[in-house]
Amino acid sequence: MIHESTMRPILLVEDNPVDLDLTLRAFKQRNLSTPIQIARDGQEALDWIPRWEAGETMPLVILLDLKLPRVDGLEVLRQLREHPVSRALPVVVLTSSDEDRDVKEAYRLRANSYIVKPVNFEKFMDVATQIDLYWCLINHPPQ
Repeated sequence: MIHESTMRPILLVEDNPVDLDLTLRAFKQRNLSTPIQIARDGQEALDWIPRWEAGETMPLVILLDLKLPRVDGLEVLRQLREHPVSRALPVVVLTSSDEDRDVKEAYRLRANSYIVKPVNFEKFMDVATQIDLYWCLINHPPQ
């Protein structure tokens, strides 16, 4: 039987090509089967909302960088939480910022988790594995 999560993707919101490549390589190297959709800036992430309203498959989890062009990650999180279709979607902030104000604001806006990106690839692979295990296999998301 195919686990339901294999049908629903992870939405990765990341503008930095190096971090994007690192994340995709980490998931691929760990042979994680969850499909990954990519938004390369905050506006691209928000552009998914009408698509979900129209019935397109919603992601299991959104991995959201904070430092994004066009619309920053905290504003993306705020708008996701205000919209009925995306209000309950799990959002994991995955960012290089360990600034206390960013952490506090992300949780105030109801982020489900806040992870500072490791710079070491081996550690990043561990993070990718933990994200996949918890958010895609263990967690029971809203339909």
